[in-house]
Amino acid sequence: MRTLCSSTLIGEFFVIGFAGLVAMKDPDLSMTTVWTVSGIAMFLCLVLCGLVTRPGGVALGWALQIALIASGLIVPTMYFLGAIFAALWWASVHYGRKVDEAKARFAAQAGSSTPDAA
Repeated sequence: MRTLCSSTLIGEFFVIGFAGLVAMKDPDLSMTTVWTVSGIAMFLCLVLCGLVTRPGGVALGWALQIALIASGLIVPTMYFLGAIFAALWWASVHYGRKVDEAKARFAAQAGSSTPDAA
């Protein structure tokens, strides 16, 4: 699960950075505000790469997905990109868990099929 989720988060890191560049064009927003919010979101993406398998890591990832969709209020394209990344996040978590379960079953079968050297 870690690999799939981390890949999604790294993709989001870059998308958030590019969205920050687009948001800078808005005359109602200061550059400081744009880069503070974008920087925090980008930093959260990187931190979540390491926390995704810990308790609450997936929930924080979902909070980030909601924030990414909500950023469409500033950059309308982010509604679409946020929805795409939310779907990728769901797939990463869902299929990542299935892969982890399959690996655990395979390891258990490999461990039980070896004869004991008694």
